[in-house]
Amino acid sequence: MAHTPLVVMGVSGSGKSTVGAAVAQRLRVPFADADDFHPPANIAKMTAGHALDDHDRHPWLEAIGTWLAEHPDGGVMSCSALKRKYRDQLRHHAHEIAFLLLDGTPEVIRKRQASRPGHFMPASLLASQFATLEHLAPDENGVTIDVDQSVDAVVEEYLRWDRSVRES
Repeated sequence: MAHTPLVVMGVSGSGKSTVGAAVAQRLRVPFADADDFHPPANIAKMTAGHALDDHDRHPWLEAIGTWLAEHPDGGVMSCSALKRKYRDQLRHHAHEIAFLLLDGTPEVIRKRQASRPGHFMPASLLASQFATLEHLAPDENGVTIDVDQSVDAVVEEYLRWDRSVRES
């Protein structure tokens, strides 16, 4: 059964990669992590504690959009996609796309980040990520799920939402 390409989105530390891989496994579709699409200059900038700007993100989002377009029958991408205009850029490549926003309080996310030693996104950038985050608008195909629960519970909640959308 074909599935709409899905972007699992949220701030750094929200669980995008873990949840995205779990959803992809359940749906039996390919999974990719947007972190793997960053050019070396972006990684160096973030490692140095500097936030990316829109100029830095543009080619990265283009590569992600291309991957999504190459998986029209389903694929799951973990990607921050914090701003509406970033999601619009992805939709330019893959018109039929769904978004799963992993939402949580700064305290919950901070705890999650602390358990990820060696990740190139330093915890010091968390405040800028929350400041940048634009929640899904009513006209965007997507769902917001609280991450303060198990990965299995998040995946099940997403799959229930996905079934309800497909059946309507």
